[in-house]
Amino acid sequence: MNKKIIVLQGDGIGPEVVRQAIKVIKAIDSVCDHNFELQNELIGAASIKENGLPITDDTIAACKNADAVLLGAIGDPEYDNNPNTTVRPEQGLLKLRKSLGLYANIRPINTYDILNDVSPLKNERLEGVDILIYRELTGGIYFGEKKLAADGKSASDLCSYSVEEIERISKLAFEAALLRDKKLTLIDKANVLETSRLWRKTVQQMANKYPDVAVEYMYVDNAAMQMVINPSSFDVVLTENMFGDIISDLASVLTGSLGMLPSSSIGADLGLFEPCHGSYPQAAGKDIANPMATILSVAMMYDYFNLHQEAVVIRAAVNWALKENMVTPDITKKNPVGCAMVGDLIAHYIEEKGEVFLNKGQMEDAKNCII
Repeated sequence: MNKKIIVLQGDGIGPEVVRQAIKVIKAIDSVCDHNFELQNELIGAASIKENGLPITDDTIAACKNADAVLLGAIGDPEYDNNPNTTVRPEQGLLKLRKSLGLYANIRPINTYDILNDVSPLKNERLEGVDILIYRELTGGIYFGEKKLAADGKSASDLCSYSVEEIERISKLAFEAALLRDKKLTLIDKANVLETSRLWRKTVQQMANKYPDVAVEYMYVDNAAMQMVINPSSFDVVLTENMFGDIISDLASVLTGSLGMLPSSSIGADLGLFEPCHGSYPQAAGKDIANPMATILSVAMMYDYFNLHQEAVVIRAAVNWALKENMVTPDITKKNPVGCAMVGDLIAHYIEEKGEVFLNKGQMEDAKNCII
């Protein structure tokens, strides 16, 4: 299969983790006879420094002409620490999502035994956690009209949703629930917000078309508590943009490391795949970033292309690396390996179809660690 992928490495650790994901793509190419063409473009602070803009129209055009987009991370403290800056790296991602019509952000939240001791939750609360979050991505308060009074003493942000916007992502969430445990939780604030009442009314009407799916309605404040107290009670979660941003970040902490959490953003014609973590500028260039979230995002990309066996192979390779404790410092402080080493090991596992033996006594020499 031939596909064209636009690669947006971004800022901070973005280039490092994306490089490891590219190793995996090339490994899959070699064993499955695919040809994924990779084209690099700029976004975020990297684009601002080069072009004066967080993303250019040419980059957006390139993305529209591709089959998928692979993104690293966006953000730079140079802009975060200056409230007067009018051009920010994150604006590039918001514009990209809007331009490509990426209306659904999908985040799987799974736990791993090796991470149980570094999760902030007790082990018993992590049993059976398998959550799939559907966050609406192009509407709501993030994209509403923004006003600042002339005297600078008051401001407002408009939160607006249409039935069409709600229906298109709800359809994806209901269909996902049918393939899982047939349970969907809508998170809103319908006791206060008119937009939330529209969400609830729309989902209630749609639920009639999916009689096999049990639908639960939960206020966002309660949902935040339940995500900590009883996370295994959730299956498919559906919510609007800002609530989804907050809830998905909260849920991501359950695993113990943001470096394990992939995501995809889906539109009518295109998919974007990125790790959930930020740019982590403090770790940039130190070879300590965890690339597994980006690699697992690549697995989601293969699922998007209906290449499900390839996705299974990638996830098996990640699970093997975890089992062998070939992990970065965010997961273990005892003899961790580097970001590049994790990428090399996972790619090699794929190329060798799982027939790999590790000589851990020679881990200092990357070339000798695989026999």
